[in-house]
Amino acid sequence: MTVEVFKTNVDEVESSEILIRKVLDHFPESRVNFDMEDCDKILRVEARKVIPERIIEILNAHGYTCEVLT
Repeated sequence: MTVEVFKTNVDEVESSEILIRKVLDHFPESRVNFDMEDCDKILRVEARKVIPERIIEILNAHGYTCEVLT
């Protein structure tokens, strides 16, 4: 399994739940969660193959910023 961690500006639990479903639509075999308590509003995606560019596109399409946390 590969784990990618992203910094986002998602600040509402309701929005995070919607975005998790959207990510799962594209990566159905993955585990996805947000850490809303973290200052970087972390999005964590665990899957066999994570395509960071696609995750970023999904969040950007819904009006949020997203970047790989290094």
